[in-house]
Amino acid sequence: MDPLSHDQIESHIRTQLGDVFTIIPDSYGVFTMEVPLQQLYRVVQFLFKDEALGFNFLTDLCGVHYPDDQGRELCVVYHLQNMKRQTRMRIKTFVSSEKPEVPSLTGIYASANWMERETYDFYGIRFLGHPDLRRILNMDEMVEFPMRKEFPLEDPLREDKEDFHFGR
Repeated sequence: MDPLSHDQIESHIRTQLGDVFTIIPDSYGVFTMEVPLQQLYRVVQFLFKDEALGFNFLTDLCGVHYPDDQGRELCVVYHLQNMKRQTRMRIKTFVSSEKPEVPSLTGIYASANWMERETYDFYGIRFLGHPDLRRILNMDEMVEFPMRKEFPLEDPLREDKEDFHFGR
């Protein structure tokens, strides 16, 4: 089977779901779209179940922090793949840091489980409906989210990082 073209993907989604997304230009040749938060679950479920598209594998899910983008400070990026047609796509959805809540995709892709936990752990994005949303790599006592831009790069209380240790 031949890979799906960007035009085929866009046309099929618009025909079936309407204008529920915005195309984002991508210099790496990956079909990339932004989906509003309210439409995310519906669109991803369609991409998974639709026989013509068949994006049956969640390759990756990650967070991004844009602190200067008012009301859209946090982004979740999903990479989906149609294994039979060797076609990849990227979906982005944005949320406010005031209410960092995104629907969990564990009901569609079981592999989203640990990736959503990791994104929660590092960015503080809560995945609504996740079966076990808790920290996965950082300490449970931690209240910050270390991948957000406001997180300090160095712990000011560490004595082994003092300037005199480095000849300054």
